[in-house]
Amino acid sequence: MIWLTWRQFRLPAAAVAAIVAALATVLVTLQLPSITDAETLYSQITDLDYQLYYAGLLVMYGIPPIIGIFWGAPLISRELETGTHRLAWNQTVTRGRWLTVKLGMAGLAAMAVSALASLVVSWWAGPIDTATELARSSSFGPRIEPPVFAVRGIVPIGYAAFAFVLGVTVGILLRRTIAAMAVTLVLYIAVQLVFPFAVRPYVLAPETQTVTISEESVRQIHVNEAGKFEQIGVESSPGSWVLANKTVDPAGNPVELATAVTASECTVPPPSQGPPPQRPTACLKKLDSLGYKQELTYHPASKFWGLQAIETAIYLALTALLAWLSFRLVRRHLS
Repeated sequence: MIWLTWRQFRLPAAAVAAIVAALATVLVTLQLPSITDAETLYSQITDLDYQLYYAGLLVMYGIPPIIGIFWGAPLISRELETGTHRLAWNQTVTRGRWLTVKLGMAGLAAMAVSALASLVVSWWAGPIDTATELARSSSFGPRIEPPVFAVRGIVPIGYAAFAFVLGVTVGILLRRTIAAMAVTLVLYIAVQLVFPFAVRPYVLAPETQTVTISEESVRQIHVNEAGKFEQIGVESSPGSWVLANKTVDPAGNPVELATAVTASECTVPPPSQGPPPQRPTACLKKLDSLGYKQELTYHPASKFWGLQAIETAIYLALTALLAWLSFRLVRRHLS
């Protein structure tokens, strides 16, 4: 049974393994120079490093759905389409053992491949991530923010396991390989789009910080064409993931920034007229004198591994649930 499963699985496994091996070879060969702080980040990094950084993101985002589509979805559905599953069942192989071998071999391989890819990419990008966490601003996002979080640490292992078993379960339900591959892709993308914003921010309690509005604390000001403030961006903890940035009145109640600006009798020339620097500065001082502040809700960089562990556990729990459903379907609803 193990040998038969390996023969059926070896080609898609070899294809994904080749991608990961090529990625690892390139990153190990072209490793980053020593980047010890934020000041040396841009002086040391090259255009090729930028390209490799974003290539690593793309590959890591692509591995789990590829595993789900090409490993998981066809694993059972192809046998159900052709009827070859009956040959195994007629040779004293129980349905439970048949599915256990298939899920076990391919599932562990999926997790191993994803773990290796994440290890290599996280190692290569480590100097950039470290420097970004020390910087007040950077063209690279902190590793705790959604675009980078999903391709670092241990969560890719959970994604790969989930995508694989999702594909298997969908394949058993639909019994059509092409349809199962398409549905697996859609479902996986949907989960990945929803989870970072509907679940991840709330699995740990975020922190809040009230920042005085001043020339020193304000990083950016968004002004619309009418010359009205739309948003004030203030400094947050380096490397943090800011969930909310809102203006509050002296009592701590959230207010619209336009209301606060109106209350301060502060005007700013439209951007097309090139506002003099002293006008926004005077406006900020007026807002501060009236007691308005910016309230930040955020996850600091120190919560990265906590969020990683919880999210990985959630995806592994979903994987276990789908595996249970697959066994139930095979034992009770297939013939």
